[in-house]
This record gives sequence, structure tokens and C-alpha cells, in this order.
Amino acid sequence: MIPFSILDLCPISEGSSAGEALRNSLALAQHAEALGYRRFWLAEHHGMPGIASAATAVVIAHIASGTRSIRVGSGGVMLPNHSPLVIAEQFGTLEALHPGRIDLGLGRAPGADQLMIHALRRDPQAADGFPDDVAELQSFLRPASAGQRLVAVPGAGSNVPLWLLGSSLFSARLAARMGLPFAFAAHFAPADLREALTLYRASFVPSRQLDRPYVMVGVNLLVADSDAEARRLFTSQQQAFANLLRGTPGRVPPPVADIDAVWTPTERAGAQRMLAYAVVGSPTTVAESLRQRIRETGADELMLTGHVFEQVARLHSYTLTAKVRDRLAKDATTPAYTV
Repeated sequence: MIPFSILDLCPISEGSSAGEALRNSLALAQHAEALGYRRFWLAEHHGMPGIASAATAVVIAHIASGTRSIRVGSGGVMLPNHSPLVIAEQFGTLEALHPGRIDLGLGRAPGADQLMIHALRRDPQAADGFPDDVAELQSFLRPASAGQRLVAVPGAGSNVPLWLLGSSLFSARLAARMGLPFAFAAHFAPADLREALTLYRASFVPSRQLDRPYVMVGVNLLVADSDAEARRLFTSQQQAFANLLRGTPGRVPPPVADIDAVWTPTERAGAQRMLAYAVVGSPTTVAESLRQRIRETGADELMLTGHVFEQVARLHSYTLTAKVRDRLAKDATTPAYTV
């Protein structure tokens, strides 16, 4: 069975705090490690009232220090917000502290609005130089050459594995050209999934890091003991996406009995487009849905995510998901993917 991993945004629920969210994320990472998940990634977002992972490298250090074996990384660091040298130093430091456990996933979007981009002191056009920034970052993570004047310390020689994240053909093409693993963000922008994966696989050029294409697919997922309970819990995620569409992001709201009572038809349509790849239900329902996702995409790994209002329900969801994973692993055959 392909590995299952977790993307966590350190969600801050209504009535909670950033400190509690960060402690909850560590508890989730420890839970995931015990259940055999492959990776635990954090994402860079700025100015979002419901997300506590803005200082992504700091949160990665917090999670890695509280775990022993699970890989920990970024999903992702938004490279246009940073100097490649600084990111090499940060992740070189993380690798020095936790050798063999750190991943560096890179995104091209700013993870912020224009006002926040200005506050970050970044050029709004910085994303145009993303391919060059990735190449520069790679050079800082490789062993320093004789006479090299600019060296990342720590960082040089750490060879922290890079991933490219994206939801577009641009990202797929760049990941293929650079010979990097590609993580597609189907958990919020699934429209170009099939075309992007086909392009990536067809265009892939082997590199020092990777000799064949490797695809990770992001999936919004929520599992509960029944379909009805999973749908109820998922209304927190649906409300959060509706709030984004309204331009009023907030903390993770509690679930509601009737989601149609709290959003407009337009908001519903927009949220459903963004969440079209979500998998929600009982273990039986989710097992069949995940089997279909794997068949459709030929994914080498699934990156699971989702906002759940209550920590107990969030932990239970990933417990049930691990059982689904183990059930799928017992399947004798896996049909070829259809992308």
C-alpha cells in the first residue's frame, strides 16, 4: 500500500488559541507516528486567524523535537517570501538537529494577500524568479565546492530533499524539468490534477535526487464512525472555505446541523469546486473512495489534510484512516491508474 502522510495547518478553533493549536499539532504528530504515517508537514500561511503555522521552520522544529521517526517538513515554504540562503540555513539547521527526517516542500504562491506581501518586504513579482530561486537553494544545500565564497552554514552538504508543490501545469512542468518529486494540491485546487500529473510523468528528467517520477496527491479527508457524523464534522471545513470566499477568514468554526443554512448558493458552488476531491464518510465509504483516488491518479503517496473543530475527533479520524490504509494494503491487486 502506498504511504499515507499528513499536512497540518495548526488549525486554531473558535474559542481556542495559537498555543493550544500548536500543542494539538504536536499531539497529532505523535499520534500519526504511532500509527505509521510517513510524513507530517506544516504549511506557511500569513495573516490567517485560523492558522498557527506561519513561522513554519519554527513549528517544524517543535514537531520534530517531540517525535522520533516520522519525517517532518514543509508543505510548503513559500519561497518567494524568503531568501534561498536563509531557507538553506533554516532547513540545514533542522537537518543537523534531526538527521534524515526533514523534508523541504516549496511553493510559488505567497501564502498571503498584497498587504501582507508588503509587510514581508517582498517584491510582488518575486514569484517570477521561482525556478532560479529553487536552483539557488539546491546549490546551497549541496556540498560546498573548493573556493566557494558564499556557503550556507548549516546547510551546505545537508542535501535536504526538495519537493515542488503546486496546483498548476507550471509547477508540474518545473518539477519534471528539475527531476523533483511533485505534490499536487488537490485538497483545495483539483481542477488541473489529471493534466498536471500526465505532464509531469511524461516530461520527467532524472536528477541527482530522483531517478523516476514521484507523485504525492493532497486530499481533504475526514473519517468518523458513520457517514452522517463525518458529514456533520466536515461542515467546519465547508464553513472555513465559505469564509475564505467571502474574504473573511477566521478560526475554525464548530460543526453545524445544516450547512445550507449558513452559506449562499454561490458560496456553496465555490466551496464545492475547491473541495471536489474531498473524501468524507465512514471507514467503509472512505476505503472505496480512497481506492478510487489511487486508481485514478497512480499516486505514489497521499497527503491527507482537513480542519476538524475538536481535537478528539481529529485524532479519531486519523486513527480510522490508518485502519482504512491497512485494509487497502490487504488488497491482492491494484488496477493500473487511469490518468
